[in-house]
Amino acid sequence: MNVTLALDVYGTLIDTHGVVTRLRQIVGDKAEAFSHTWRDKQLEYSYRRGLMQNYETFAVCTRHALDYTAGLHKIPLTDEDRTQLLESYRALPPFDDASEALGRLRSAGYRMYAFSNGSGEAVETLLIHAGIRNFFSGVVSCDDLKSFKPNPAVYAHFLRESGATGAAAWLVSGNPFDVIGAISAGLNGAWVKRSPEAVFDPWGIDPTVTVSSLVDLADAIARHRDGD
Repeated sequence: MNVTLALDVYGTLIDTHGVVTRLRQIVGDKAEAFSHTWRDKQLEYSYRRGLMQNYETFAVCTRHALDYTAGLHKIPLTDEDRTQLLESYRALPPFDDASEALGRLRSAGYRMYAFSNGSGEAVETLLIHAGIRNFFSGVVSCDDLKSFKPNPAVYAHFLRESGATGAAAWLVSGNPFDVIGAISAGLNGAWVKRSPEAVFDPWGIDPTVTVSSLVDLADAIARHRDGD
């Protein structure tokens, strides 16, 4: 059975907190807290817009989350600051393990797609900048459906676009909500637990496999398939 991987982009392949370097130049020692608030609010806005069926692109959610975060942390951003921060989000760095892991997965024969809340254009730009676009058969964007993860419809959309079946498809993500969403929609789910302090949501829906680094993913999936 050919296995198809849906690799989440933001927070899995691409480090959303890579913006901290630029933030330090603008907000100083508040950079770490600012980055975490920005990311949390970005995701919250995508959930809310998905539930409300009041769609705006992920880029708009990101922009609105930036404005909220600046207000919360009482940071008066100039128009130039705002523009530079939003542009930096289009050129975030990959995690250190991404390229090696993708090479191992390709050598192991897995079909790989980037699967993201971001628009196709934004994801293509990120992957090219990160030097990892060549590993993927394609990009599947939730923007096609004007919705966001974890709407079950977007996982069904991935299966249609990739030509995969649920039993042979794996969602790979560092975001627990994404893993749970995929498993609920009939896919396998691999959680990339990058921090020992990270906690998976206690919903009684466990990841199919858990790895601490993307480089361990190929072996973890192989062991699961072999029944270990």
